[in-house]
Amino acid sequence: MNDPEAVAALERADALHTALTHIVLEGGDLARIAEAAGDALGYGVVFTSTDGRERAAHLDEAQRAALADADLLDPTGRLRVERIDPDGTRVGDGEALVRRVVAAGVDLARLVALRPDGRIHPSDVHALERAAIVAALLVTRVEAITAVENKYQGDFLRDVFLGRAGEEEYVAEHAQAFGWHLDRPVMVVVAVLEPDAIAALAPTPEDRRAWQDRFAHAWRQVASTVDGSIASVAFSREVVTLVPVDPALDGAASHVAVDRIIGGVRGDRGGGRIAFSAGVSRVATSLGELPEAFRQAQRAVEIGRRVHGAGSVTRFDQLGLHRLLALVPDGAELSSFASDVLGPLAERTAEAADLRETLQVLLDTNFNVAEAARAQFFHYNTMRYRVGKLQRILGPVATDPHLRLDVAVALRALEIVG
Repeated sequence: MNDPEAVAALERADALHTALTHIVLEGGDLARIAEAAGDALGYGVVFTSTDGRERAAHLDEAQRAALADADLLDPTGRLRVERIDPDGTRVGDGEALVRRVVAAGVDLARLVALRPDGRIHPSDVHALERAAIVAALLVTRVEAITAVENKYQGDFLRDVFLGRAGEEEYVAEHAQAFGWHLDRPVMVVVAVLEPDAIAALAPTPEDRRAWQDRFAHAWRQVASTVDGSIASVAFSREVVTLVPVDPALDGAASHVAVDRIIGGVRGDRGGGRIAFSAGVSRVATSLGELPEAFRQAQRAVEIGRRVHGAGSVTRFDQLGLHRLLALVPDGAELSSFASDVLGPLAERTAEAADLRETLQVLLDTNFNVAEAARAQFFHYNTMRYRVGKLQRILGPVATDPHLRLDVAVALRALEIVG
């Protein structure tokens, strides 16, 4: 073999093989594999989640800057793995490629390699694939352990929300064993994947569980970058995260950490991220207030999805009248009230929905016909006709303030019951 570059590549591969063998025998982690691969090959190496969140890396600042200049990092720091070709993508004067980390057909992670000063040699590609295999073994082992830990943590936090975990002092001490700090002011955030999106991508129960696990891991990983003592667990269909807040802050300032975590999980929606909705509670200042805060967050995400649609972030304090209506335990009672007040306008037909939209605009404009007509792009006479039709159905809603209040509440009740 007379090709000096090929000889050097084989020597690098042999050095990496030796390093990987020691890592496996010594029970190393992804960080050690990334370091070993990077040192042996002279490349930047990153292990990420399947959608690009960094899990371990061996990169210097120049290499990170090169990835950013190539538009391969989103504003939250996520590596845009979906933009990197397995056969190589140009990065400045060098090249990056991606390899899947797979075990038993399960997609576990991504390995991204960056050579800053030229193309990646084919022998180096084989060495990187070997590193991906070793990484798959380690990730499988870690995830098996993590699954047990997450189940235990989830059961404990559920008991906290149900008020059956024990005395507050015990709960705080027990939580510290998980690395959590619960005895402080927090906002409870409940996040749920959008059912339509998950149904399209995950037709089987196994697929849905895999996406839910991936979603929960994203919340834990992003939350840990903000504060390593944040509790974040997965229940059956929701992820619950307790985000610490500064009690001295008011208004939007108190939501900075919450917004940062939600923004980090959502990213630029690349890398196969599924849309989700989130609900945010009021501040719980003590452990005893956590059960109510959890219910507030659940209520906020449920109502927010109905009122604002998929992908919404709803804060309990911003629910307004919906918050009071949501306290009515019997949805049939809300439906009955809406039907009594709105009559045929409460029906689930396109015509009724169209008239309800006009009615809401009229309420928003204090029954100013001209302004409402402009808002709906109707002719003035068309809006006058609609006002007459609405009053024939509802009564003198334009002039009776009590009836107008009933109508406004009934419209909100319909939003609650869907």
